[in-house]
Amino acid sequence: MAGTLTVGQLATGHDVTPIIWMNASLLAATAGATALLPNATTRSRAHPAPPPGLAGARGLLKRRGFRVIVIVSALVYGSHAMHDAFAVIWWSHAGIDTSLISVLWSEAVAAEVLVFVIGPALIRRFGVRAAATLAAAAGIIRWTVAATTTSVLLLSLVQPLHGLTFALLHLACMRMMADNVPANSAATAQALYAFGSGCVTAALTLLSGALYARYGGVSFLPMAMLCATALPFAWFGFPARSPKSELPAFRH
Repeated sequence: MAGTLTVGQLATGHDVTPIIWMNASLLAATAGATALLPNATTRSRAHPAPPPGLAGARGLLKRRGFRVIVIVSALVYGSHAMHDAFAVIWWSHAGIDTSLISVLWSEAVAAEVLVFVIGPALIRRFGVRAAATLAAAAGIIRWTVAATTTSVLLLSLVQPLHGLTFALLHLACMRMMADNVPANSAATAQALYAFGSGCVTAALTLLSGALYARYGGVSFLPMAMLCATALPFAWFGFPARSPKSELPAFRH
């Protein structure tokens, strides 16, 4: 957030070199910081579980609950493709200053961080079905507004929905995964979860280029339609309540 806000004040529509220098500086600092990391130690296990492999992957995909996770996450995460690739270009073309764009982008990051903090409590209170359905509904609203206006005020109101369309859905998927995936298949499940949304996002990013070239900002509407498609899967595929009391230690 700090980097986005800072570079938003320094970059202009004709000079983006501050972005390059900031990225280079931060990456150099990161490389230097690796010297502070402790050496990794390997703990031996008497009877390590064999990796599930392709057989384990096929077994996971036979589970209805896991298939729902992959479908909903791929549709909702994939709907961010247009935003991630062309939102800044579209907003700049509409005359929004780079400093304001950095604020809009930081809003989304701030909302994501906040939901990751309070999200587990929300899921314990309302369940994974409500969380996943809310995430899909938030996507419909967010991308519909993005397709129909470049008003900074309206955009500032929907950008925080990123906390729902990404963070809350991720937490709901992790809870759902804990309920539907055997412990020795957790790593494979994580790989399939990321692979599914990654492939869909890559394909939609390619499609977004063609859509944006022809329709401009209206191209956000197909992204809203993806979330609308995910909505019934979230409502009918996620259980109303989860039997687990805590979120698993999975990471995105």
